Amino acid sequence: MEDLLRQLTPQVLGALTRRFGSFDQCEDALQEALLAAAVQWSQQGIPGNPRGWLVTAAARRLTDQLRSDSARRRREQATAGPLRSGDVQSPGPDSELSADRDDSLLLLFLCCHPSLTPASQIALTLRSVGGLTTAQIASAFLVPEATMGQRISRAKQRLKDAGATFAMPERAAWPQRLAAVLHVLYLTFNEGYTATGGPELTSAELTTEAIRLTSELHRLLPDDGEVAGLLALMLFTEARRAARVSRNGSLIPLADQDRSKWDRQQIRQGVTLISDALTRTELGRYQLQAAIAAVHDEAADAESTDWAQILGLYALLQSIEPNPVVTLNRAVALAMVRGPRAGLRLLESLDGDERIARHHRLPAVRGHLLEMDGDIEAARQAYLTAARRATSAPEKRYLQARAALLARR
Repeated sequence: MEDLLRQLTPQVLGALTRRFGSFDQCEDALQEALLAAAVQWSQQGIPGNPRGWLVTAAARRLTDQLRSDSARRRREQATAGPLRSGDVQSPGPDSELSADRDDSLLLLFLCCHPSLTPASQIALTLRSVGGLTTAQIASAFLVPEATMGQRISRAKQRLKDAGATFAMPERAAWPQRLAAVLHVLYLTFNEGYTATGGPELTSAELTTEAIRLTSELHRLLPDDGEVAGLLALMLFTEARRAARVSRNGSLIPLADQDRSKWDRQQIRQGVTLISDALTRTELGRYQLQAAIAAVHDEAADAESTDWAQILGLYALLQSIEPNPVVTLNRAVALAMVRGPRAGLRLLESLDGDERIARHHRLPAVRGHLLEMDGDIEAARQAYLTAARRATSAPEKRYLQARAALLARR
């Protein structure tokens, strides 16, 4: 039932917003209808037309609200003025609510409106398109439910203040808006795959939802290479989940993972997606990241990984998307091909980069390369520095364990 409600959320919200016109009020009404469905359907069973049930329940709430607002205005003034632009409009023919139309792409574009911050875009996307409750989103991002509720409310108000409409943006605005949508889905998946804080390394709820939404976006835009690339990247990465954490919750690095636990079906799906995208679409950042992940996933073991190919792919990625994270990962590939000192020299270029200089990943990678080079004490100190900066408990424990292991050598 939960999966069904999530699937129906963008369909119902799209129908309501097309008919009534106010995204924020329609979204609130839908959330009430979803809660009512969760209670009633669990007791009475799922109705024959669940989508129609949700539309009707939410529309009734909107209509009741409209009537209540109208009565209040009549009490406040002798003659009621016209509704403001963006307010809930009187419902029209039922056909507009029951039309079989998928508004998922339009909703994604709306939730990723340029007036919103990335954090608000993620929260609103997961709530309005993903169908997650405020409590679920708050739990995934390790903030109080009240805090997340305020963030979502502010996002909806900002959309209203910005005059955002439930309409597809002009074609000229598509690249920027689609880039924002892909970035939100990418960030959502990354947070689920490696949580930025808390006791757990991963959140399966977030990665599953990110893959579902990206799959839906790929269905709507099958010829977009970057959409296919992002979906492939997620599948390649998610395929390793079962091998990435030990029974006690400890992190297992890629080189030490039991590859028999990797999900081969997801890997095959990813290979099909990226192979098709690379042969017929313009090269992009997500396609290159997916290609790198594919090289890792297709290697029989860590020793047979084609690091030379990965280094070449990172060089391409650096040319079209230069950023410190790419440089960091490229340093690892460089070390595997030309030796750890070559990688360490490249890392030195990041020491003055404020975007990553204080992040735990820089000393973590430096510790790994120093350990490869045989400088045990320097590696141990780097691991300890990384552990102090890490906000994820499993990552912190892993780094501390590496340092402790080196101390015994």
